[in-house]
Amino acid sequence: MTSDTVEVQFQLHASRPSERDLPEHTTISGPGNLPRITRVLATALQFEEMIAQGEAGHYADLACLAGVTRERISQIMDLLWLAPGIQQEILELPPASPGRFPIGEVALRRVASQMDWAQQREDWGKLKKINHIE
Repeated sequence: MTSDTVEVQFQLHASRPSERDLPEHTTISGPGNLPRITRVLATALQFEEMIAQGEAGHYADLACLAGVTRERISQIMDLLWLAPGIQQEILELPPASPGRFPIGEVALRRVASQMDWAQQREDWGKLKKINHIE
């Protein structure tokens, strides 16, 4: 695997686990633990690919496959509204040191809610500055 590749593997369940189970079932190949926002964005990209390939017809199918609610799928997929440059930065974040990465998914979804990519880049820059991320 090259350093430009993020592999996402899903463990599918016959029963419906809680929404919090999705990140635990999303595993990233490679050393260290990637930040959660990296894993969730990679999941959104994988889900988008599954829909494009016909493996899932819509969000309800993804929710059933992943064992989460449709609302959770919508939250995950909202990250696809991020400007491509921001997505690239997030996917290239280095593995996190022990502890939590300072920027969470909720803050990232707020950035994605801005439809203007220039505003997104400004908001993303502020988040990184506040959290001392280069």
